[in-house]
Amino acid sequence: MAGAPPSLPPFAAIIVAAGKGLRVGGDTPKQFRNWRGKPVLRHSAEALLAAGAAPLIVMTSADGAAAANAALAGLPFTLAQGGATRQESVLDGLEALAAQAPQAVLIHDAARPDLPRAVIARLLGALADQPGAIPVLPVVDSLAVDDGAGQMVGKAEREMLRRVQTPQAFRYADILAAHRAWAGPLDAGDDAQVLAVSGGSVALVEGDERLKKITFAEDFVDTTAPAFRIGQGYDVHRLETGEELWLCGVQIPHDKGLSGHSDADVALHAITDAVLGAIGAGDIGTHFPPSDPQWRGARSAQFLEHAVSLAREAGYTVANCDLTLICEAPKIGPHRPAMRAAVARIMDLGEDAVSIKATTTERLGFTGRGEGIAAQAIVLLQRA
Repeated sequence: MAGAPPSLPPFAAIIVAAGKGLRVGGDTPKQFRNWRGKPVLRHSAEALLAAGAAPLIVMTSADGAAAANAALAGLPFTLAQGGATRQESVLDGLEALAAQAPQAVLIHDAARPDLPRAVIARLLGALADQPGAIPVLPVVDSLAVDDGAGQMVGKAEREMLRRVQTPQAFRYADILAAHRAWAGPLDAGDDAQVLAVSGGSVALVEGDERLKKITFAEDFVDTTAPAFRIGQGYDVHRLETGEELWLCGVQIPHDKGLSGHSDADVALHAITDAVLGAIGAGDIGTHFPPSDPQWRGARSAQFLEHAVSLAREAGYTVANCDLTLICEAPKIGPHRPAMRAAVARIMDLGEDAVSIKATTTERLGFTGRGEGIAAQAIVLLQRA
């Protein structure tokens, strides 16, 4: 059995996560969107912590603090507010480390979630001889010089060029002094440029194609993920006098209704859990805890809409949904068309992709005695 990976030299880390990520589209900054089942930011934070980063400083904007805390829940990190530019954010992060004065610091962009430990090891190893080190990859395409008007005016020698990635590694004292002394334009490009301008040398180490930066919407599509994923959900609610009965987002006339913290729509709850299960995102209680008063009486349609949006962020769309309701009463048949149409609308599906069935337990058990209704759902997701 393989042993634990060898320990690395001690280092601190800064993740810059204050950007808006406008090119990726949507209202949520890309660092807080889900990629491969969890927020982009969390991927690299976990990789750095697993490699021994202590402390880990995360720089974010004032309006991104809540999202950052949610994305990194349970991890040991310090959240700090970034500046107006990336360079200002890095300096603020370096200043936040002044009390610890670490020997080495890694500075990483949150938009590069897949961070191999081997790259971290190569960077820290290079600091034994140089004050800075950056991961790079060769340029494999031919390069042309544009005159600014769409005309080629020359050829760039790709043999001399490298693609630069993060994290970038530095001896802490050197990079802090370089940032404090910076007198150039506000945007230096990256931290290696700041060190180089101050006279520090920067070693080039082998990067990794896995360190691809998420920039556009299509970058969230994980082509290595399974083409299909299946989830199943099961839920039960008690029938009580005086409650409304909601099933599949449709109010059903009945002498009793389902009791619960929200509208207790047992059908939508089961479907929601099936979607969340398919992408490995917990269950409905994880996202909408019954202890939270804001969900009292809430319509369960919003729970399912949230789950479907998480599936989309993970790179999947819903292919079909199969639901079975288990109860003695009311009779489901007369309401099936309306229920089917409602589920299709909530999940953005054609009605032919939604199946709603009902069965009894031949008067056995709590459903047979009319004490409650159970629902079981299976959902198939397909890679977008």
